Amino acid sequence: MALEFSPETYKKFEETVNRYPKKEAAMLPVLCLAQREFGHLGEEAIAYVAKIMEQPPARVHGVVSFYTMLNMKPIARHHIQVCRTLPCALRGAEKITGFIKQKLGIEVGHTTGDGRFTLSEVECLASCGTAPMMQIGDDYYENLTEEKVMEILGELK
Repeated sequence: MALEFSPETYKKFEETVNRYPKKEAAMLPVLCLAQREFGHLGEEAIAYVAKIMEQPPARVHGVVSFYTMLNMKPIARHHIQVCRTLPCALRGAEKITGFIKQKLGIEVGHTTGDGRFTLSEVECLASCGTAPMMQIGDDYYENLTEEKVMEILGELK
């Protein structure tokens, strides 16, 4: 059976597309819907979005591969995204990433053996004034220290 949106998500897709003057302008929000529905945006999901958006699969793939918030492979229940852009870097993002790698026993781009955590480094998450910061799911965690990271990880287990 081919991959497709549930009826509820397809309704959201139609509502989303109707908010834009051109269908292709809704690409990013539609890809976010698809990622929520399918868990990640593999080739089958990209082909499906291309079909319903009436766009070439290469164009959809280009959008997916450009944005760090879109995942082309499965991720864990808790996707830890540490900002590595200059303000975060200057305030210790590399140290925070190293600490998380040590505590979880994984490298950037990998998932823990139990499937609970995936660690990524990403470009600016637009919280420069509260650097270093990370995003887990839809939640921002700012002004990070090793102690704060331990507390956050403890709450997610």
